[in-house]
Amino acid sequence: MEMQEMETREMEMREVDLRANERVDDLQRNGYRIIQNPEKFCFGMDAVLLTGFARAGREDVLLDLGTGTGIIPLLMYAKYQCSHLFGLEIQEESADMARRSVAMNGLSDRIDIVTGDIREADSLWRSASFDCITCNPPYMIGQHGLTNPEAPKAIARHEILCTLEDVVAAAAKLLKPGGHFFMVHRPFRLAEIVTVLSQYKLEPKRMQLVYPYVDKEPNMVLIEAVRGGRPRMSVEKPLIIFKRPGVYMPEIREVYGY
Repeated sequence: MEMQEMETREMEMREVDLRANERVDDLQRNGYRIIQNPEKFCFGMDAVLLTGFARAGREDVLLDLGTGTGIIPLLMYAKYQCSHLFGLEIQEESADMARRSVAMNGLSDRIDIVTGDIREADSLWRSASFDCITCNPPYMIGQHGLTNPEAPKAIARHEILCTLEDVVAAAAKLLKPGGHFFMVHRPFRLAEIVTVLSQYKLEPKRMQLVYPYVDKEPNMVLIEAVRGGRPRMSVEKPLIIFKRPGVYMPEIREVYGY
């Protein structure tokens, strides 16, 4: 990174405007940082693992559906320096944090955060606009057990404002033919995921199960699908998170950048 660019980013960092209960976290990538509010919602390991699993090129235009505070566009740019990245987020407070994080890192010319509904994404962009689409969607079906369905954490974790089919339908419309869709989800919904992807002509091509420990059941699944791809899926070797409590496996340390 050139000295002038570093000085510009340092100046922007000093000028960042933090709201009540917000903090700035180091992403361990290219010196990038992100604004978060623990009382609302903070990104988790699933988003980081998705960026480790996803692939993109320097000429690609990428869209992240339900971007939250913008963690996936920031990490995907750090990893691939894509031509341009967009994040779509329905909650204005989260979108605002994402925009300020993008500006803080000096990436406003590369990353745009758009406030909007995944179910109406095709009204924001033309069909077949993107080379890659990523998504870390809500995992849980419906609102069972929720005391406050309007809380940001509830919206991020439960299918309150969008369903799995809404996400897949949006990706199918906005991906270019041959474009790639990357998603992290829960294994208990794997049969449904494959069925919905196939229904919308997004052919599952690559899958990886994520295990907290080598002797435990998987708690995440990473999936890549291709719009209009031929039927054939490869299953990658399992990804194990912890060697022992509090100690990451080498593969996870690599994903996190330390």
